[in-house]
Amino acid sequence: MSAEGIPPNDPSAPGDIGTRVWRLTFAIRPLGNFLIWVARYIDPLLHALTRGPLGGWTPFPFVSMTTTGAKSGQPRTSAVIYFSDADDLILVASNYGGTRHPAWYHNLKANPRAQLVRGRRSGTYTASEVTDEAERQRLFALADRVYRGYAGYRERTDTIGRRIPIMRLRRTA
Repeated sequence: MSAEGIPPNDPSAPGDIGTRVWRLTFAIRPLGNFLIWVARYIDPLLHALTRGPLGGWTPFPFVSMTTTGAKSGQPRTSAVIYFSDADDLILVASNYGGTRHPAWYHNLKANPRAQLVRGRRSGTYTASEVTDEAERQRLFALADRVYRGYAGYRERTDTIGRRIPIMRLRRTA
């Protein structure tokens, strides 16, 4: 595994044909909603794909992120969608628009260092939450270009009063 760091994912770039097909598929509301529902159950498969050599070939920008458990102190690994903002990586803690934040968000708040892997590339990063509202809006606009499901997640969480966190990860090693 290379320590080059995670490859950038520019949300403004059109992406390859696989990426464009995925983005269009999720843009068709009923199909996108169905795929979002299915994703909750196939995340273990996505995770297995993204932490191995195939991780660099998936059409969606997934990384395998290992954090330290907020309560247990044990390593916890999950697959998350990311995009780049300058030299930083951005993660949206949407949890499919559910009522609670994802566990990895709590882990990063308690222990901000994380190991990220995509394909054969990896790096250590330090996370911080984006709290400035103008910056959050700018990053959400970019996030929507990467994955249109985020807009629906925000609609759902707005109705229940949950604010979706955005995490900025800076490479430390």
